[in-house]
Parts: sequence; C-alpha cells; structure tokens
Amino acid sequence: MVFLLIVLCVLPELVLQGADWGLWASTRLRSLTYQNGAFWSGLLQGWRPNYAVQPYSMFVTYAFLHAGFGHLVVNMITLFTLGGSISASLGSWRFLLVYVAAVLGGALGFGLFGTTIQPMVGASGGLFGLAGAWIVIDVSATLAERSGLKTLAFAILWPITLLILLNVVMYWSTGGQLAWETHLGGFFAGCLATFLLARPSTPERLP
Repeated sequence: MVFLLIVLCVLPELVLQGADWGLWASTRLRSLTYQNGAFWSGLLQGWRPNYAVQPYSMFVTYAFLHAGFGHLVVNMITLFTLGGSISASLGSWRFLLVYVAAVLGGALGFGLFGTTIQPMVGASGGLFGLAGAWIVIDVSATLAERSGLKTLAFAILWPITLLILLNVVMYWSTGGQLAWETHLGGFFAGCLATFLLARPSTPERLP
C-alpha cells in the first residue's frame, strides 16, 4: 500500500518535470495541473470552479501533486519511512484509512485556517497524519508497559515538541511559504483515525 501511494505521487511529478524541461506536452502543463488539481481555498469562498466537482475532488488530488522534485523526494522518503512502520503496526487497510483521513483533515485544516490565495499541494497532510498515528501507537505501547501520568505526559509531549520545532524550522527555511494549517489538520485527523482504528489489545511499539 505504501509503495502504491509513492507511485501515485511520483508519476505526476515525473510527467510535470518532463513538461517543464520541454520533453513533451507544454511547459504550461504544471500550471494547468495546479489549476485543476491543487487545493484552492477560494473555491470554498465562492470562486468559480473549473469543473463541477473540483471543490470536492481537490480535498484528495492536492496530496498527489508536488511543488517540484525536491519537495517530492523529501515527502516520499518520509512516506516510505513512516508509512512502512505504521502499515506494519496497523495493517495495510487500516494504514490506508488513516492516511486518507489525514489527507482529508489536512485539506480541511488549510481550508479553515489558511489565509493565502495561493494553491496548496503536497503529501504533507497525510505525512503529519502518519506522525500522529505514530504517537498514538507509541503512547499506547508505552502505557501498556508502565502506566502513570508522568509517563503519559512525556510520551505525548516530546514528539509533539519535536514536530512543532520541525514546523518552525520549515516555516523559516521556506520564507513563510509553509502550509502549517495542512500539517495541523492532518496531524489531528491521523491521531483520531488511529485511535479509532488501532487494536488496543495488542499495542506494538514502533521502531
């Protein structure tokens, strides 16, 4: 399942890269693809869509488009690493449900809290959802070994602090061009989906 998601992300970017280099289609292909497949908050505020279902389909299609090869590579490495661990713990179909929930949650977060009129693309909503899944599973395993309020607080706070710092660094390095709203929405959706779908009777600590 992880491999399939990676393929579905890599193929569009390869096609767009080829068009960018003038190997096929038109150099306008990336712009046209973003116009029709990226997440546009304005479509939730009365903008006219390019096609009837665009205000709904963009909640999913944005996650399979990226803003260039570097963006794609970083996200795919993260998807391969986190996705493999989560899939092994939850099983393929539960993993997929968590990922889809995180993608939708990321789009919802951007739609609710985003202030830019620029389009949003990338798998990071799903990836932060997987990070949330990792925390839920790890906390469950930790509490199964040793209970206590301090144990619970530490198990939750240290990874969340790390994710916050990561977002701060990314926000600074991108000059503020970071869809942190997508990360936030995806994270909470991934946590909730994992909490509902995980098998609490047999928690497994992730590596």
